[in-house]
Amino acid sequence: MDEHKQNNDEQATDVKPASKYIKMKPFVLLLSTFALIVATAAVTMIALTWGDEKVVNVNPVSQNERSEFAKLYLAYDKLEEEYYKEVDEEAVINGAINGMIDALEDPYSDYMNQDEASQFNENISSSFQGIGAEIQERDGIINIVSPIKNSPAEKAGLMPNDKIIAVDGKDIKGYSASEAVLLIRGSKGTEVTLSIQRGNNALMEVTIVRDDIPIETVYAEMLDEQVAHIIISSFSTNTYDELLTAIEAMEKEGMKALVLDVRQNPGGLLSSAIDISNLFVEEGKNILQIEIQGKKDITVATPGTRVDVPVSLVIDEGSASASEILAGALSESAKVPLVGLKSFGKGTVQTVNDLPDGSNIKITTAKWLTPDGNWIHEKGIKPDYAVEYPSYAMLPPLDTSVTLKINQSSEAVQTAEEMLKAVGYDVGVVDGNFDEQMNAAVKKFQADNKLTVSGDINGETSYQLMDKLRTKILEDDPQLQKAQEIVRDLLNK
Repeated sequence: MDEHKQNNDEQATDVKPASKYIKMKPFVLLLSTFALIVATAAVTMIALTWGDEKVVNVNPVSQNERSEFAKLYLAYDKLEEEYYKEVDEEAVINGAINGMIDALEDPYSDYMNQDEASQFNENISSSFQGIGAEIQERDGIINIVSPIKNSPAEKAGLMPNDKIIAVDGKDIKGYSASEAVLLIRGSKGTEVTLSIQRGNNALMEVTIVRDDIPIETVYAEMLDEQVAHIIISSFSTNTYDELLTAIEAMEKEGMKALVLDVRQNPGGLLSSAIDISNLFVEEGKNILQIEIQGKKDITVATPGTRVDVPVSLVIDEGSASASEILAGALSESAKVPLVGLKSFGKGTVQTVNDLPDGSNIKITTAKWLTPDGNWIHEKGIKPDYAVEYPSYAMLPPLDTSVTLKINQSSEAVQTAEEMLKAVGYDVGVVDGNFDEQMNAAVKKFQADNKLTVSGDINGETSYQLMDKLRTKILEDDPQLQKAQEIVRDLLNK
């Protein structure tokens, strides 16, 4: 409008005064002037609004706004004007952003409000309180990628690929991972009950007491014949330094070979995976490739500390993302043998963009490929030596609030039978029937573990039975045993 006003002013200065005057009575002159003003205003309004070259834009979107958002603004204005209740502006805007992210159909891109963003940052850099499990939304269902080592989730028996259907009775189908986290997390000492589906089995209720989830991500122990076993549970800010400390401690104990273990490690920071890979890959060799819109950038090993003993790496279906970067680098560039099960299959990189109000947008910005250029997304990495878990390692947890007793028949009874049999008790035929022999086995288990001898399975008996089974799984670990065998063979060559 200013521009048009300026042009009109310039045109007025070019008009020369007329040489003759028209005489008119003052009242007539005033009336004529008023009529002329009204007519001019009407014509101008019609011309500006409906003419071929409009100056006034009736679209609520300013000319300075991007045109692709015109429909979004119109929809928002309609909600503000016509919705029958007062509109929660923040909720609507958050919903609009979530909608844009959801439209990508990428389970790894996510919008996080302030609370969700705060919890996400805790996962990366510090301890937090909760159950300790990495989750992911797939097709509207929350799946467990992996429980964190020694976490309440692991102790409760949750496993990779378990589906969380409800939290404290609230159906969470259709929830994003960030939304689900807000329900699952909570203060230390409080309980949360998850409705879990494992495979095609019926839903089971698992009650977990929340706790502090420690920031430690590296655990080391010395096995037989000076073979060190180092577990990396996630790739966080301090993981590289923790691993260096663990390696130094194992070297002081006389480490001759190393089994590196990233089973049920859901991943973490890309930079951490690269730094750790650098400990095992020869200088100048590829660690991984990053592909952005068709352009590849290769990360190679740089000068620095190297581990110079035979190494094997153990993976499973819970090894994801950064764990797979490490597995790919060690397998293809350092010829480290892989043992266990096929990994999860996440071959994308996410970048977190912080927004001014404390929320953030996590966006998939690249693909990563192994040193040889293989994209393992939704395929996983196959081990050189496939070793399955024992069947009892795949048993669902017992519901500690449910009492199993003589003369009952159910899937839960069969699970308890298999657990007792695995830890050395004679239950007779494993058929889901709680018979006299099963009752006797339960009583013996209770007596051996200084529990109240009732013959029923619930509460503390259920917890003790699951703890005994977990200990057996750790002691009779066929994957770890195979990895030890391989590094011993490498050592003797």
